[in-house]
Amino acid sequence: MTRPPSAAQRRVIDAADPVSGRLRGTQPQLAALVRQGLAFRHPRPPHDHFLTPAGHRLRAGDTPERERTGTAAPAEEDRVFAARVGGEESAADGPARAREVHSAWQGLLELRRMTNRDGATDRPCDWERTHLVRAAALALEASGQPPEGPATAGYRVRATPQPEAVAVYAPAGEPLRACAAALERAGWQTGEYTEPRTRIRHLLASPRRV
Repeated sequence: MTRPPSAAQRRVIDAADPVSGRLRGTQPQLAALVRQGLAFRHPRPPHDHFLTPAGHRLRAGDTPERERTGTAAPAEEDRVFAARVGGEESAADGPARAREVHSAWQGLLELRRMTNRDGATDRPCDWERTHLVRAAALALEASGQPPEGPATAGYRVRATPQPEAVAVYAPAGEPLRACAAALERAGWQTGEYTEPRTRIRHLLASPRRV
């Protein structure tokens, strides 16, 4: 369990740069936010601190009521954002989810800017290459593509035996092409394939390097 930020730490979060998430505060305050998963310390000089996606969500107010009021420590599933990979049995929708996805995507773009050597935000970073399914799912959900659900047809992102490649399934035709376009806008390269046995069309998607 992680304790909610103190009042002083919350003021540091609220005062973060609205675009970059850059933080100003005392070293103990910043170190505490790093331990809580709300900030990260940039590895290159001057080693500034920035909000993580969880920190951006907290700043935007997209947190459970008990976390905002401090009445109880938040459960792990409430604190950690999870992009929808498709096939979830139940998931909340609505404006709050849309804000959460938007905040997570903006946080990921900032992570690209801070960790890609040239500061590029138009192609994936190392984190995405080590979390392929989650990264591709976030790119799709942030673009507005619907994930597959109990009563809805949409995308599914699944791991593959190939290094740096995920499989994306969606209804054939325009939905599958829309997923390909969304991933390509997010810096992925895609190709459409047919499974030999099932004849099901799907995408293979990989993070673009250049």
